[in-house]
Amino acid sequence: MKTHIQQKAPALLVVLAFATVYVVWGSTYFFIQVAINGFPPMLMGALRFIVAGLLMLTWCYFKGDKLWITKDVIHSGVSGLLMLGLGNGIVIWVEQVLPSAMVAIMVSSGPIWFVLLDKANWNINFRSRSTITGLVIGFAGVILLFSEQLSNAMNDTYNSAKIWGVVLLVVGPACWSAGSLYSKYNTSSSPARLNTAWQMIIAGAAFIPAAFLHKEVGGFDVSKVPAQTWGAIAYLIIFGSIGAFTAYVWLLQVRPATQVSTHAYVNPVIAVLLGVLFAHENISVLQIGGLVIILLSVLLINLAKYREDNSRNGGNANTQSKAGKNLNVIASKTSVVKPLRTGSIYKILSMVK
Repeated sequence: MKTHIQQKAPALLVVLAFATVYVVWGSTYFFIQVAINGFPPMLMGALRFIVAGLLMLTWCYFKGDKLWITKDVIHSGVSGLLMLGLGNGIVIWVEQVLPSAMVAIMVSSGPIWFVLLDKANWNINFRSRSTITGLVIGFAGVILLFSEQLSNAMNDTYNSAKIWGVVLLVVGPACWSAGSLYSKYNTSSSPARLNTAWQMIIAGAAFIPAAFLHKEVGGFDVSKVPAQTWGAIAYLIIFGSIGAFTAYVWLLQVRPATQVSTHAYVNPVIAVLLGVLFAHENISVLQIGGLVIILLSVLLINLAKYREDNSRNGGNANTQSKAGKNLNVIASKTSVVKPLRTGSIYKILSMVK
C-alpha cells in the first residue's frame, strides 16, 4: 500500500505562503477596480496577462522547460480562454458597474459549478447528502443576492447594467469551473508553471480584439494613466498572477490539498474587508448573509472530501506507527537500519486569479 506524505517545510514559510494566497488573491478584486478606474478594462486585462505570461515563460526557459509542445499549448489555450478570458474577463468587465466586494461574494459560488459540471464524478458527488445540501443552499444564496439587485433596479436604485452584471457573475464562475475541468481531464506533459504561462498569454491576446470591439483603443492616452493605476496593474501582475500562484503550487507540495483549498473561504472575506475599508463600498446585511450562505454551501460540498482525507491521513499515521514499531524490532536485532524513502507528488489544475 502506497502512502502519500507531504514534504517537510519550515513552519514560517508555510505561514507566509498561506498568508500570500489568502491576502493577495482576496485583494485582486479591489486592485482590479483601482486599475480600471484609470485604464480601459479590456486593455488592462490584455496587459496584465500578457506581461505576466511572458515573465512566467521566461522563468520556464531558465528552468529548462520545453516551451512549445503543440498539444499542451492548445489545451492551455482552451482552459485559459475559459478561466481567464471569460471567467476573469467577466470579473474585470463587471467591476465597472458593481462594487468589488459584491463581485467577490458572487464569484465565491465557483465550487458549486465545479460539482455540477464535473459529469465524470456525478455518481460520487450526488451520492453525498452534504454535497446535495450544499448545492441547494449555495444556489439559495445566489438567488438571494440576485433578488436584491433586481429589487433595487425596480426601485430605480440601480440601473439595468448592474442587473446584467449580476447575471454575468453567475456565468463567470461557471466558465472558470469549465476551464478547470477541461484542464483536469486533458492531461499535459508540461509542468504547471508552463501551462499557466501559456494560459495567460493566450487569454491576454484574446482581450485585445475585445478592447477594439469596446472602442477602448482609439481615445486612450497612456500618458494620462495615473501612478495609482500603474501601481495596481503592477500588483496584479507580480503578486496576483505570479507570486500567489507560485505560493499556491508550493503549498500543494508541502500541505494537504484540503488545507490549501481553504483559500476559497478566506478570499471573499478579504475582498469584502478591502472594499469596505479602502474603497468605502456599502455592503448590505443581505449581501453579508448571502456570502455566509454561499461559504456554508462550499463547506458542505467539500465536507465529504475533508472526511475522506482525514480518514486517509489517519490510515497513513497508523501505517507509519506500525512501520516505526517494526523498525524498532529490527533495530534491536541488527546494528544497521536503512532509512525509509518517502515522497509525494501533487498536481494543480492551473488556477490563477
